[in-house]
Amino acid sequence: RQKPIEESNAPTLSESLATYLRLKGSQKSITFHNGARRNIQSVINLLGDRPLDQYLSSDAAVFRDYSLDRGLTVASVKRNFSTIRSVINLTISEQGLDCRNPFSKVFFPDLDDVKQRKAFPINLLKQLQYKCRAENDSKRWLIALISDTGLRLAEAVGLAIEDLHLDEETPYVDIKPHPWRSLKTKGSQRKVPLAGKALWAAQRIKASNPKGSFAFPEYTNAKLCNSNSASATLNKWIHTNVAKDYVIHSLRHSMRDRLRVVQCPSEIIDQIGGWSSKTIGESYGEGYSLELLSKWMILMIEHR
Repeated sequence: RQKPIEESNAPTLSESLATYLRLKGSQKSITFHNGARRNIQSVINLLGDRPLDQYLSSDAAVFRDYSLDRGLTVASVKRNFSTIRSVINLTISEQGLDCRNPFSKVFFPDLDDVKQRKAFPINLLKQLQYKCRAENDSKRWLIALISDTGLRLAEAVGLAIEDLHLDEETPYVDIKPHPWRSLKTKGSQRKVPLAGKALWAAQRIKASNPKGSFAFPEYTNAKLCNSNSASATLNKWIHTNVAKDYVIHSLRHSMRDRLRVVQCPSEIIDQIGGWSSKTIGESYGEGYSLELLSKWMILMIEHR
């Protein structure tokens, strides 16, 4: 049951969401906006659209239990709470409200319910890449591009044609933020050498869009990059044609494992994949050259 709303001059949760999107969302992707709206609407649907000072910590606990009962993992619920806390904290700060954030100190049980994504074993990776070459269309080019670069799906889906540099001595893909697709972290901006099936895919993408702006126009335009739609389509194809236990993100896990097998240094692995550096010292300097990165990636591809 919802708590009766008392007399209050504080903004409601929906008004706080509008403030949050106005102040924080101007340079953010559609995914950022949709995620914030979805999480706040879930709270409103369960607890009502109250003034911020009318929510209690017990209400946040009810929302936690409701989310877990829906089958979400603890990690997913924590991410949702992070967005909800941010929305409320911003309005409390902006309005100078004399209230605490009821979503700020919620206990989460240690359920150990995180599902680890499997990395593609090499025999299935070969099968996947063979089928991609056989079908030879834009969706298979997308899979092949990721398979030998380890790009995140959104990074690949949101590429512009100009991001594919194929005429250089070391061909590469330039991963950088665009108005239609931001990057996950600052360290995600990088240049990744193209070799193997990724180079084949990049050549096909560029040849098929000689005057186009986007590498995958079926998923991307000047306003948004719909990687969620791409994920659903590609995962369905992988489940039907390769194996049910793997998804498109499994290719990113495979990339790290394949580089480890050829004893690639961890700093180079992190630079190739755009993973965060493990130490402060590793974040200094300009990083490794494309030529050196390419040598390791070619070694990885040739190691079958």
